[in-house]
Amino acid sequence: MRANRGAAALLLKASLGGILALSATVIEAQGESRGDRPPLPAMGPSLRSSVAFQTAETIGTIVIRKNEKALYLVVARDQALRYRISVGREGFAWTGTVRVGDKKEWPEWRPPAEMRGRQHGLPEFVPAGPYNPLGARALYLYDGGRDTLYRIHGTNDPKGVGFDGTSGCFRLTNTDVVDLFRRVPVGTKVIVE
Repeated sequence: MRANRGAAALLLKASLGGILALSATVIEAQGESRGDRPPLPAMGPSLRSSVAFQTAETIGTIVIRKNEKALYLVVARDQALRYRISVGREGFAWTGTVRVGDKKEWPEWRPPAEMRGRQHGLPEFVPAGPYNPLGARALYLYDGGRDTLYRIHGTNDPKGVGFDGTSGCFRLTNTDVVDLFRRVPVGTKVIVE
């Protein structure tokens, strides 16, 4: 029995090694070498803190205060987790009450036609993965059951957090969006002030 396990482990190791070597060969045959690919982006620091927070909202509600560049998740009476965020630049800021209608890990991104019209060169589709501008996680914001096209999402550029620079979405570091994603179910109320 031990001999069979040992042989199986050696076979598995040899198979995985062969698959990895074949993958590297295919990538290099397509004109990409390991040195040509950019390094994987860092997840970024956590900019989250626990703070006193006066609100009449129920536990689990998200309150976004654009002027503070902060997202608050109400976790107890008079207490919240505060996440530093980027918000919509001039002309793209909005207010209202919406709900988390969907959640995605390593989301795909389809820039809206209006955005592609403003920013020439944007692709119609960016596949899921570590180089996607939506980062590691996305919470999709819905109004009355309809997708607003606005997201609470991560970023592969940790320096891209803390200012007015989005097209209406709310951007956190990947580290923080992964934490928020774990805490927030679909249906969560989101108030944007």
